[in-house]
Amino acid sequence: MTRRGVALLTVVLLWIGFATKAGAQVDTIVIPAGTDEDKALQAISSEQDPQKKLAAYQDFVQKFSSNPAAVAYGNWQISQAYQATGDLQKALDYGDKALAGSPRNLDIVVSQASLAQQAKDNSKIIEYAVRGGQLCESVAKESKPADMTDEQFAQKLAEDKSGIKNSCDFVETSGFNVIATENDPKSRMAAIEKFTAVFPNSKFSDQVSSYAMYTLGPGQLNDPARLISFGEKTLAANPNSLPALLLLGSYYVEDTKPSSVAKAVAYSQKAIEVAKPDAADADKSRKLSAGVAHSTIGYAYLKEDKTPAAILELKTAATLLKGQDEQSYAVALYRLGFAYAKLNKTAEARDVLTEAVKIQGPLQSMSQDLLTKVNAARAKGK
Repeated sequence: MTRRGVALLTVVLLWIGFATKAGAQVDTIVIPAGTDEDKALQAISSEQDPQKKLAAYQDFVQKFSSNPAAVAYGNWQISQAYQATGDLQKALDYGDKALAGSPRNLDIVVSQASLAQQAKDNSKIIEYAVRGGQLCESVAKESKPADMTDEQFAQKLAEDKSGIKNSCDFVETSGFNVIATENDPKSRMAAIEKFTAVFPNSKFSDQVSSYAMYTLGPGQLNDPARLISFGEKTLAANPNSLPALLLLGSYYVEDTKPSSVAKAVAYSQKAIEVAKPDAADADKSRKLSAGVAHSTIGYAYLKEDKTPAAILELKTAATLLKGQDEQSYAVALYRLGFAYAKLNKTAEARDVLTEAVKIQGPLQSMSQDLLTKVNAARAKGK
């Protein structure tokens, strides 16, 4: 039944109540044709005056208060009537009443999520996205009836998923948009944790991981313990998550614990394996990821006084990052210049740092200071 398709109420059904969409654990409100409820709804549908129609739906809910399906449907229509008048808060309130009466109704969840978007209420959007995600997931977890073959059950599951695909895509995208637009770090992280719990294999997983790492990192919540925990949970669900691999590598390479450098190298090497930057189909994103990973490994080797190995990694990083991301490129150049200077290869250090100082950003002044020292060392050497 469509959201406003009162005409479909005339379909002959044998019982009053909630039906379950073929095989799916999702509610559909059913009002059988010919019942008093059906006749009342048809009369309401012919009313042209919005205020009279709203009053009629309110009377309908009172009159048929003993019929849960009628009450849920009536409250849903009242919600939509208030939405049409622009009273979004009342629309949300009555939509919640409808949802309380039909708690597994994905159509109402989608309607509420759309209303919350219109009201710009991020907390409510996430609430409905989570609820919708749980309903969508329940379809995949349905048990096979005893009287159904494996082939029949597989076909039914496919049909169930197809029937709710657009709704599931909508609630998933709605939830992600909250994460992408939320300015408050605490609220953003709360939304991320709720989202990942119900969409563990989301098409937005990489982006959500990036937002989580950024939110938990310096300049935002600065919560290393939660950052590591989230990163490890992400990798447990998806061992090939590039954002998690890269950001854990970047975290551990800066950490002072003795074992952290080895962890940084391990995560970064895994990131390079996943990115496959030398593959024919490697795009900008994959080359950028691999470049950052090589830069992290180079820095880790510098910290371990493995300078020749560091230079090889950092040269590769600079090659991959050039033209991809200026700031990541600047970091790799600074580290490479430092490595050359450490081996007294001042000519190579000067060439690299001269390029680094052309890039505006936080590494520019550091690169200039190091270049000045390298030039001074070269002058003394002459």
